[in-house]
Amino acid sequence: MAPRSEQWPPYVRAAPWLLTVGGLVWNALDPADYWGDPMLAAAAVLAGALLSLRDTVAVAVANVLGILLLSARDGSIGTGAGFLELANTAFAALLGIGVNRVVARHGRRLERVRSVAEAAQRAVLPEPPARVGRLSVAADYRAAQDEALIGGDAYALQATPYGVRGLIADVRGKGLHAVGAVSVLLGAFREDSHRMPDLAGLADALEDSLLREVERMSEELRLEGFITALLVEFPPGEESVRTLDCGHPGPYLLGPYPRDGGGGPPVRRLDAADPGLPLGMGGLGVARPAPESRPFPPGCTLLLVTDGVTEARDAAGEFYDPVRGLTPLGPFAGPGEVLDALVADVERWTGGPRDDDMAVLAITHRADGERSAG
Repeated sequence: MAPRSEQWPPYVRAAPWLLTVGGLVWNALDPADYWGDPMLAAAAVLAGALLSLRDTVAVAVANVLGILLLSARDGSIGTGAGFLELANTAFAALLGIGVNRVVARHGRRLERVRSVAEAAQRAVLPEPPARVGRLSVAADYRAAQDEALIGGDAYALQATPYGVRGLIADVRGKGLHAVGAVSVLLGAFREDSHRMPDLAGLADALEDSLLREVERMSEELRLEGFITALLVEFPPGEESVRTLDCGHPGPYLLGPYPRDGGGGPPVRRLDAADPGLPLGMGGLGVARPAPESRPFPPGCTLLLVTDGVTEARDAAGEFYDPVRGLTPLGPFAGPGEVLDALVADVERWTGGPRDDDMAVLAITHRADGERSAG
């Protein structure tokens, strides 16, 4: 974890020093009343809240030394007024250091809780196989950086009699109910993907399992709980992929890239022509759309993401776009490289803490005899 002083923009890190300089200059220009003292106190507390311990101590020392020099210049050292002035400055400095320690302790505790939450989330999620037939696979999950609750992002991959089937989903909300929904969803997917001959039937079976689980939840969760999901299927012997969108962000198709290493086609988002409702909303009576089939030749990678990727914002509030972010970074040697590039680019885009979990699943169609790459 980077020091707190490195997490803020330069103008924020400079604010305590500007207050220190402003307070000392004001006191120097008007020594009778020392109107700059509130600025010095604000500088000490602000440094404690925003900066590292070393920088907080530096601001505190600057404040105390500045007041000592001004008191010496004015001849107030040793007087009651001079002692009170120095005591007030020292108290503000110690208060800033105390604030720094409290914030640092809270940050360490939050980091530990976040690590436990992320470890629990990874324990719930199955680790997909690195390779299934001619498909190479990589997955990653990143917890929100400003929360410590277990999220509801999920992914899975399963070899079935109908081809390799994959799932990525996002449960509304966080906490224990989200974990329970993810557990039910993944268990149902592992079971139903083997017995349902088509994706629409699989989606209906998943929804039935979830609705049975919802009956045990509170009224609030029954009314508001739903899961966005994207189901994919790679039929055996075909160079195609079938997708069924249940209210989830569409997948992205990367490649194929030329073998000479030159630039390839841009990354494309495969939006559904008729997006369906999220799982758990079947009671509205809206018919589920039919799966869509698209070409998926060797050399292509299908990238499935949750909204922690597509709704990541930069400082101006603009959403991240994987098409613009990943297009100049290709070609990629395998699904692992795709995920590494995506995660790094999202972190570059946000430039700070993310407020949502991020789950990604990348599946690359390998040519016969081509070695798997991470």
